[in-house]
Amino acid sequence: MLPPLIRIDLSIATPVYRQIVDAVRTHLVDGAFAPGDHLPPVRQLAMDLGVHFNTVAEAYRILAEEGWLDLKRRRGALVLRRGVPRPADPAAAMLFARRLRELVAEVRAAGVTRPRILRELLLVAKGLEA
Repeated sequence: MLPPLIRIDLSIATPVYRQIVDAVRTHLVDGAFAPGDHLPPVRQLAMDLGVHFNTVAEAYRILAEEGWLDLKRRRGALVLRRGVPRPADPAAAMLFARRLRELVAEVRAAGVTRPRILRELLLVAKGLEA
């Protein structure tokens, strides 16, 4: 199986390991990787992305702490079956709302139009219904 596309942007303030975590988590949530699948080995993904292997290793460790991956030496990163997440506490819901508003403000400041933002938000919302 070919790994889904992961892109990093060295020109933004978000650390590379965080970009990798976010991209892989998105693929996991979207079902691009199924339980039992192996993610690309740390060194291979690092070479593909042109980053240090410790950067990818840190991203995989974070995903393992979140319950997405089982990390074993010589076996790599195995995607785990996750149960239904428990309902978010009110603080997590407030954090989500704040981060979403901040993201919208950031992209508006970068010149993304309101109609484009709305289209993207609707696409995300439609994906949640599936």
